[in-house]
Amino acid sequence: MNGKKRVLGAGLAVAGLALAAGVGFWLRPVSCFNAVNELRMAFSDGENHTVLVAGHRVHYVVEGHVGRTPVVLVHGLGGRAEDWCNLAPWLTQAGFRVYMPDLLGFGRSAKPADFSYSVPDEAEVVAGFIDGLGLKQVDLAGWSMGGGIVQHLAFRHPERVRRLILIDAAGIDEKPAWDTRLFTPTTPAELDQLDALLMPNPPKVPAFVARDILRVSNERAWIVHRALATMLTGRDATDGLLPQLKMPVLIVWDSEDRILPLSLGEKMHSLVPQSQLEVVQGCGHMAPVNCAGQIGPKLVAFEKR
Repeated sequence: MNGKKRVLGAGLAVAGLALAAGVGFWLRPVSCFNAVNELRMAFSDGENHTVLVAGHRVHYVVEGHVGRTPVVLVHGLGGRAEDWCNLAPWLTQAGFRVYMPDLLGFGRSAKPADFSYSVPDEAEVVAGFIDGLGLKQVDLAGWSMGGGIVQHLAFRHPERVRRLILIDAAGIDEKPAWDTRLFTPTTPAELDQLDALLMPNPPKVPAFVARDILRVSNERAWIVHRALATMLTGRDATDGLLPQLKMPVLIVWDSEDRILPLSLGEKMHSLVPQSQLEVVQGCGHMAPVNCAGQIGPKLVAFEKR
């Protein structure tokens, strides 16, 4: 009888845990999705660390063998280190040491109220991150706003950047043809519009997931608004910086990007004589997430050239 009670008790405990997990997922699906990506990176030997940059805590994930050529990947507006979870393995398996910081204001890094969140200031944060880790020279990649950030860093600190990779990158001085307020959606309809801008044929988002995405969007809206406000002035534009870059530059763009159209990538290519332009298909602006299989081999080939 005691054995049956123990089995029954264990069964009830398992059922209770399953119910709690289900309720937790229903209430906070975004946190669950983030946790899954964090676990994926942990299982692929990703290590979580923090470093102080100008007194602020910067979280980062690092993968790959110690002592190998360092590659720093910089995410875009509203992103986080785990956005690289599909692309980073291509580089680590090719023998590189990959560092993925959360920019100030995003992911698990500090969110200081007195920081500008502008592209040039975030570039100095990334430079401080590189210094804080004692890295003398790195290969540097940026996606979207991160692409603008790494252009500024490469211009200001060219001796620190061996190679530069720009993926659907911000920087060219051209006003968006879409409503930038969609970057902080407040309704399910606005979220659907944003998804349609970010990727071709976006999946349908369940109502409970949309509700939680909107909650998270509202919490970080002040940071996104501050970053966008500086970008939209045009003062962060890199049209004048790009021709002065001397390091090898790889530009990767998706032909169907509606946030930053391919014409911007083509202009960047024309401004950097030593650049290489690679166009991928069918990914939209979320290319590093959705089309790592197309981008990964191009990055590895460029890195090993």
